[in-house]
Amino acid sequence: MSNTEFNCLPTIIGSMPHTDPAKACALIARYLKDIPAWPQLPRRSFLENMYVQYSEGFPGAVVANDRIYIDTAKDFTKPLEELYQAYLENDAVKFPVSRDYAAGLYAFLEHPNLSPRAVKGHVTGPLSWGLTVTDENKRAILYHEVLGDAVPKLLKLKAAWQEKELKKISKNTIIFVDEPYMASYGSSVAAGPFSSPEKVAEMIDEVFDGISGLKGLHCCGNTDWSVLLKTKLDILNFDTYNYAESVSLYPDEIKKFLARGGCIAWGIVPNNTESVTRETVASLKDRLEEAMVPFTRNGVRFKDLAAHSLLTPSCTLMPLGEEGAEKALELLTGLSAEMRKKYL
Repeated sequence: MSNTEFNCLPTIIGSMPHTDPAKACALIARYLKDIPAWPQLPRRSFLENMYVQYSEGFPGAVVANDRIYIDTAKDFTKPLEELYQAYLENDAVKFPVSRDYAAGLYAFLEHPNLSPRAVKGHVTGPLSWGLTVTDENKRAILYHEVLGDAVPKLLKLKAAWQEKELKKISKNTIIFVDEPYMASYGSSVAAGPFSSPEKVAEMIDEVFDGISGLKGLHCCGNTDWSVLLKTKLDILNFDTYNYAESVSLYPDEIKKFLARGGCIAWGIVPNNTESVTRETVASLKDRLEEAMVPFTRNGVRFKDLAAHSLLTPSCTLMPLGEEGAEKALELLTGLSAEMRKKYL
């Protein structure tokens, strides 16, 4: 598989509605033969919540009563030193994601029937993690003068560790950095030092530096895409179903991104029950083609755009329940087959 020529193959964002890891992996293996992704299972345990899942090893992290916070009153000098040392030495082995925090990942690594073209993993982005996880006084940890700087460093190590594990399944790896918080970017919520596009891009790139394979970025809302396109990303994933026009408002940046071999992952399959029940492969195909057209006004050929495309659900499959998640995967793989037949 050359670079990012995925030819509209399907994959998923990450979290699934299942509580049984084996069941979730079996479903993924059945539908996503080419680019399977390991399932995050937040319904199985609070430890699999996307903010808790990557918190092991963060200085002062406390997980109790379905809450995570950073206890800054504790002496965090030694754990902080250990984190920085591992970061400087690229020693990701010291910062794994353990089985309790990611049962789906371990079930996936042990799954017998995977021989994919590529394999996908995911890590929560530094902006989203650092603005959601707070200290004991409910102040976002990203604003802490010492620990704020440790956030992207921990996530870089988590991404690097995960990629090393996934390489056991395929040498072609894709790791997505999930930044739902970017949907609030520019609002008062993400004000302060993190309102500068340079600072945001720099933090995300710090996590990307831990990834040797393809680097993806997922944001499921509307945002200032020019900020994310400043990073070292290879794959841009957005909610095409609900915000089709949002990315096409940045024609110059997108053209440059595609020219350097970038790939767009179209989040075209909806993740609410009513829409999944209503849509068909044909209706989603119309919707996807309509979303792709503005990208071709800039001298990009439709066929080339389709070649540098992945197809995904709009976001997590959690809200759909197990039956709905299977229906969404059915639509996703059906749509992929139709697009490939028509354009590739």
